[in-house]
Amino acid sequence: MRYSREHKQETHDRIVKKASVRLREKGAHGIGVADLMKEAGLTHGGFYAHFDSREALVIEAFGYAMDRAMEHWRKQSDQVAPEKQLAQIVETYLSTLHRDNPGHGCSIPALGAEIARESPKTRKAFAGKLDEMVEMITDFIPNLPRKAARKQAIATLATMAGTMLLARIAGSSELSDEVLRAGKDSALEGARREPKLTAAKKAKQN
Repeated sequence: MRYSREHKQETHDRIVKKASVRLREKGAHGIGVADLMKEAGLTHGGFYAHFDSREALVIEAFGYAMDRAMEHWRKQSDQVAPEKQLAQIVETYLSTLHRDNPGHGCSIPALGAEIARESPKTRKAFAGKLDEMVEMITDFIPNLPRKAARKQAIATLATMAGTMLLARIAGSSELSDEVLRAGKDSALEGARREPKLTAAKKAKQN
């Protein structure tokens, strides 16, 4: 039976969506192709009708996951004033809800360490999405010049992802909650930091 192009694309998208959740839950090597296809309601043999390799699926699945994360950030930021957008993202990211639901959360703490050991092609794709995340966070820092804002964005994202990783290692415990609080305070401190006036700006104001 020959399926339409639309049906094939819908099936492809369903596999990617299922894989993006399972990869974040189980890790890049925690679930096999056969299991992923079974969850999508398909046979193992149909895999290569959609992907050239397992690596191709992994790249597309984590790309999908990171795109969904950024889409979530956009929705969150739209709810508040520009100067409060970064704080809103930090609050939502460093939450117990995010900690306890890795399958629907950010790919960096869920897969970052594994991706760092993958092929150059996979790392390059991940790095591209990482740069998109940095640029988005940079947009949420309106009170600094672009270069300084990007530097702050990198530091903030690193704090957020590192905090989430440590919190998940500690599990649902007092230590985990303590880690979340400390990371949130650190990230928010950077988000609230006012830019230092240069001598030229001070002179202009006086």
